[in-house]
Amino acid sequence: MHDIRAIRENPAAFDAAVARRGDAPVSSEILKIDEARRAKILASETAQAAQNKAAKEIGAAKAAGNDAEFNRLREEVSAKKAEVAQMQAEAKELDQKLNDLLATIPNLPYEDVPQGADEEDNVEIHRWGTPRSFDFQPKEHYEIDGVKPGMDFETAAKLSGSRFVVLSGAIARIHRALAQFMIDTHVEENGLQETWTPVLVREDMMYGTGQLPKFGEDSYQTTNGWWLIPTSEVTLTNIVNGETVDESSLPRRYCAHSQCFRSEAGSAGRDTAGMLRQHQFEKVEMVSITHPDHSRDELDRMTGCAQGILEKLGLPYRTVVLCTGDMGFGARRTHDIEVWLPGQDTYREISSVSVCGDFQARRMNARFKPADGGKPQFVHTLNGSGLAVGRCLIAVLENGQQADGSVELPGALHPYLRGKTRLAADGQLV
Repeated sequence: MHDIRAIRENPAAFDAAVARRGDAPVSSEILKIDEARRAKILASETAQAAQNKAAKEIGAAKAAGNDAEFNRLREEVSAKKAEVAQMQAEAKELDQKLNDLLATIPNLPYEDVPQGADEEDNVEIHRWGTPRSFDFQPKEHYEIDGVKPGMDFETAAKLSGSRFVVLSGAIARIHRALAQFMIDTHVEENGLQETWTPVLVREDMMYGTGQLPKFGEDSYQTTNGWWLIPTSEVTLTNIVNGETVDESSLPRRYCAHSQCFRSEAGSAGRDTAGMLRQHQFEKVEMVSITHPDHSRDELDRMTGCAQGILEKLGLPYRTVVLCTGDMGFGARRTHDIEVWLPGQDTYREISSVSVCGDFQARRMNARFKPADGGKPQFVHTLNGSGLAVGRCLIAVLENGQQADGSVELPGALHPYLRGKTRLAADGQLV
């Protein structure tokens, strides 16, 4: 949500920032509604004052025995009361109209975000590791002999339809080990607080982090009004929804391993083979709630946390800054981390780390009390994958594949697999 006062003070700057994301200027429409809303509020307050004045005079007229004046004043109070109620209703309607409009406008990019139209204009800022040279043609994850016994798309389609998978045996175990490894690393080395949250949330929680109202078709809603979370960013960030916390409690750094659900409404026909893009998947999510002065540094810290997971697993990756045309709705700056997938011979996104400034905090009314006793301020929020578990599984399998159909597993996972180091070509851990 945007600060209406900032738009009033500098509408040209607001329109310029909106234009960087490829959207049309909108400040004039916003200010027109805002002006009408404020006029209605002022008129209702003026009418309320007149009503109160007449109400006080009624008693004096009755005490003086002036029936004509008493009746006139009583009629005036009744009329003013109806007038006030009407203007208050109109002001409320305009307030809702203004909020509805502001809720559809994406966050404003930081000035150092590269200008661009789509992913082709993203800018690489870091690269780690060298993609392995194979002496055979590397396969995609679902084609590797050792993987096939434990990755069943046909049964999943029977159970649920397309874009689901049933994992079993060694593959299910490696998948679980990856999630546990990520959580342990973030808690023990990166200082995040492990958290377990619901996957069903109320509508206002989805609104708070920006999934609603604009992107409802991307998520699933139950028949009784709950929403299935697209990521635990929703629950972790909304922990401070409606709260005013002490400055001394910041930063708050959370992580959670959860099931995630996305309709993939905007990706029809993309990545239909394998488990790269699923309706149900798992992620380890990171969320930070910070003081405004520290959110940009926190973005770099969180990016490093996600990158560190890939480095421990020995998976080559690159990090890019998303351009203005490729950023998500609520972000002011986003770092995408892309892992190397030899089966596709390309880098693919495995984490997206974003700083949102006070954009989500305004929607959630989440503030902090400054230590010096000043006026409460909005917190800043950040979120990022640390990492997408299924995509990390894909990367581990493809990068570790051998010519005989087996897979060499990263050393970081060996303790989580009770010393097993390899997925054999028959699908067993050895």
